[in-house]
Amino acid sequence: MRFEEHYTNSWALLVGINDYQYAPPLTYACNDAEGIKKALIEKLNFREDKICLFLNEQATRVSIMEHYLALAKRAEPNDRILFFFAGHGHTEQGNRGETGFLFPVDGTAENLATLIRWDDLTRNADLIRAKHMLFIMDACYGGLAVGRYVPPGSMRFLKDMLARYSRQVLTAGKADEVVADSGGPREGHSIFTGHLLEAFDGAASNHAGVLTAGSVMAYVYDRVANDQNSQQTPHYGSLDGDGDLVFLPEMPKPQQGERTSDNVLVEIPPTLATPDQGEQPDSLETRVKQYLSDLKHRIALDDLVTVETKKALYQLDRPEMSMQSTQLNADHFVQRLQHYETCMFNLRLIFALICRWGGEDHKPMLERILARIGETHEMASGQVVWLGLRWYTINVLLYTGGLAALASSNYDNLHKMLTTQIQKPGNTSETIPLILPMVKGRLEVSRTKAWELVPGHERNYVPESEYAFKETQQIVEDLFFLGRSYESLFDRFEMFMSLTYSHLNSNDSGVFSHWGPPGRFWWKYSGRGVSTNPFSRLLLEAGSLKDRWEPLRAGFFDGSYANFESLAAGYEKNLQGLRWY
Repeated sequence: MRFEEHYTNSWALLVGINDYQYAPPLTYACNDAEGIKKALIEKLNFREDKICLFLNEQATRVSIMEHYLALAKRAEPNDRILFFFAGHGHTEQGNRGETGFLFPVDGTAENLATLIRWDDLTRNADLIRAKHMLFIMDACYGGLAVGRYVPPGSMRFLKDMLARYSRQVLTAGKADEVVADSGGPREGHSIFTGHLLEAFDGAASNHAGVLTAGSVMAYVYDRVANDQNSQQTPHYGSLDGDGDLVFLPEMPKPQQGERTSDNVLVEIPPTLATPDQGEQPDSLETRVKQYLSDLKHRIALDDLVTVETKKALYQLDRPEMSMQSTQLNADHFVQRLQHYETCMFNLRLIFALICRWGGEDHKPMLERILARIGETHEMASGQVVWLGLRWYTINVLLYTGGLAALASSNYDNLHKMLTTQIQKPGNTSETIPLILPMVKGRLEVSRTKAWELVPGHERNYVPESEYAFKETQQIVEDLFFLGRSYESLFDRFEMFMSLTYSHLNSNDSGVFSHWGPPGRFWWKYSGRGVSTNPFSRLLLEAGSLKDRWEPLRAGFFDGSYANFESLAAGYEKNLQGLRWY
């Protein structure tokens, strides 16, 4: 499910306990909770009437859990919630590993029923509709099972982080560590909360003033782990989802009818050390890289391609994906997109890695993946929008592989994938370029205005391209760490795809169509000067090298600059007219 790209409400439940009934006292826990409240109100635009603060005797197990579970009724889907706890933590060893607990003011380790079990909070978070929840614990305990986290230094889209679900956690230390209750960068606060307040005060913001949970967690991890007074190593990550709570800036709700096209790439600040959550030795990515590194593994890679292609085809053929049923609406359209993306995930990863690092011996694998998936879309009856949307499976492969190939200037593989041939339906002796029926399918979907039903894309100039821009980024960023080059590579790929379609779609007399599927570069052409829009820069680049231009040497436009020049001139007239479909 995708949410809106803004927050409706901002909630906080803050707990600070110095004076325990049955546990040793702490010095600064209450100051820490009060300091967080002040920062939320003064720095991060939380409203005081939506902040609940429990100090000392107020922080009983019953009161904390009552107010926490009350959020299940109070919070709305587009809300954000911060849960902060400063106090003692406790760890118990069980049959399946460690279990972590938080000490309320009336808690005792001799009676575990008086403590708050950590995974009770996480399980009950499923009852709370808010899209974003961040748990921050100035306490040490074990049993914190976080999932895959966004690697520091990675890039994510601000609006995309806002539109995706997330449950994130940052805790001061692990089971065998002791929280330092003083000695931090701010007098009267613990080391952990002192650095957290520094992050909230802007130290974790990027140059544009963007402050996210991801950047806060990375900042605090660095500062606490490397503080000379600290013997703690914070633990952080994602419990669920792949969104990110955004503290700043506040994103206003778009006005009705307003067209949008901009998006902001946000970098998760790098850390001095990285949590022990690296790539597993037997992961699919690792296996493919190993197979690509030595041609002796070519057969093993070929077998892997076959297996994963068969898996994808099997998963795609589901009764609920019938072409006959289901009327077009936002929910059904998004569900189908997500189904296709899930089915194609492993194959996209393999395809991208081959496109980037594969050589001549690997090109048949690229063709086979595209051909086997594309040839399943035979003529059939059904609703036009669902028949056209089947080609989205090819679309995601091309975008992922195209960006991967461009990231390493592998124009040979880019040319191979964009010019792959498939058999005509019902004809075993004739082939056609795969890109032709794929674009036809895209047109059929676009004519129904289906892409404008996708939440967050109602006001985009080119909603299909904008969706691909955000959806593809996370996969290729995690694989190749493209950073701020991502947008220019994306525009470059869409231009090559569009121009290749125009070139291959010539009529029987060899006259080019001078039209190709528009992408984000179309509106950039109209809104920027000649020297700054992507298409004009591509023309200047090709004109400076002519037949020595690398894409031509890889086979694009039959290797002829004259062909490219003629095609591009006609294509540019369409750009100048800005004819949207």
